[in-house]
Amino acid sequence: MDLPLDPQLTVPDLLVAKELLAQNDCDNEPRNSNDTMRKLKALNDASDPEFDPTVFQFWETNYLRRKLPHPIRQYLLEPYIRWAQKVARFPTDVVMITHLLLYLTTSIPSALFLYYYHFTWTHGLLHWIVHVWYAGSYTLMKHQYVHMKGVLSSQYQLIDTLFPYIVDPFVGHTWNSYHYHHVKMHHVEGNGLRDLNSTMWYDRDSIADFSRYVARFFFLVWLDLPLYFLRKRQYSTAFKTAFWDIGNYAAIALLFRYGHAQATFCVFVLPLVTLRAGLMAGNWGQHAFVDPSDPSSDFRSSVTLIDVASNRFCFNDGYHTSHHLHPRRHWREHPLALLRDQDRYADERALVFRNVDYMMLTVKLLQKDYLHLARCMVPIGREQRKMSLEQRADMLRSRTRRLPDAYLKRHKSKNR
Repeated sequence: MDLPLDPQLTVPDLLVAKELLAQNDCDNEPRNSNDTMRKLKALNDASDPEFDPTVFQFWETNYLRRKLPHPIRQYLLEPYIRWAQKVARFPTDVVMITHLLLYLTTSIPSALFLYYYHFTWTHGLLHWIVHVWYAGSYTLMKHQYVHMKGVLSSQYQLIDTLFPYIVDPFVGHTWNSYHYHHVKMHHVEGNGLRDLNSTMWYDRDSIADFSRYVARFFFLVWLDLPLYFLRKRQYSTAFKTAFWDIGNYAAIALLFRYGHAQATFCVFVLPLVTLRAGLMAGNWGQHAFVDPSDPSSDFRSSVTLIDVASNRFCFNDGYHTSHHLHPRRHWREHPLALLRDQDRYADERALVFRNVDYMMLTVKLLQKDYLHLARCMVPIGREQRKMSLEQRADMLRSRTRRLPDAYLKRHKSKNR
């Protein structure tokens, strides 16, 4: 707990981190969090003077209002916010309009230039690198999209429906697969035994197991996902899943064969490869710590990360436990939900970390560096506060073991 808080954190992350760390500095039970929760509510309430919509991910909006020259603020920033709030589904979500404009003005023109004007490997590889950078933010915007059934207001429903078919392939998604895989499968199964991406079958600090985990998704998800729906007798969903996934591969193959092979490789193939590896590395970290005493609990099979880049650039993706508890909870509500429900988090032995993002969490697991992860752990509740650093490391290690074969076999048979 000796690491200082980064002053560049989002305001909600700063509020949550200060609150939890202050509680851990006390020997008594947690202090009243009402004042912090009031501030968090105000940030999301459009009728409150402290309301602060998210416009850009790099800067807090109230910071821009303080620092920008008055003419820029008056004639550019504020008119843009007013217009974008009419387009976005939620008044907090101006940033999603910002992102759509970003893809419209960069992704599409760059791809058209590579295909129809002049291809160079320098431009092609830079295009890919930029879209690797875009992928996290876009994927978590799409994450909000699939759970809330859109991100634009009702009068822009046609645009809301069509833009994923245009943008998805640029960052490595295949058409509609994220919806079927994430909403229709992962959230239904909740990292359980029938979840195609369940971590329960693996030792989460094993490089060999991690390689098998990534490879199965990488090469077989196009087959595994339709078969999952067939086993559940959801024949229409199985057909749609296969149609859209294989259709996307076929479109890329046709562009490669009859369009521009080098441009297709940089614009569509490389993003597909890197995104799939990144999705699995992230999911591994999100569900690495599973309590064998209750592996079906969302509190005990997922984690929460505060003060991390995922919360600024990926729409509070660090609050993964909160998301699993309430998949349709708006991304701006997660910090408040954590503080409001922290007593239950403590009772359920949930895990909260700081100063480690999902990718680095996965790296540290594969390095078996449990002491580093224990230092990053934010104790929730009296039981965790009493643990020494070594005890926390041992507890974390115990939650990364493959579940006993008897348990896996018994519950797999029951599910069948």
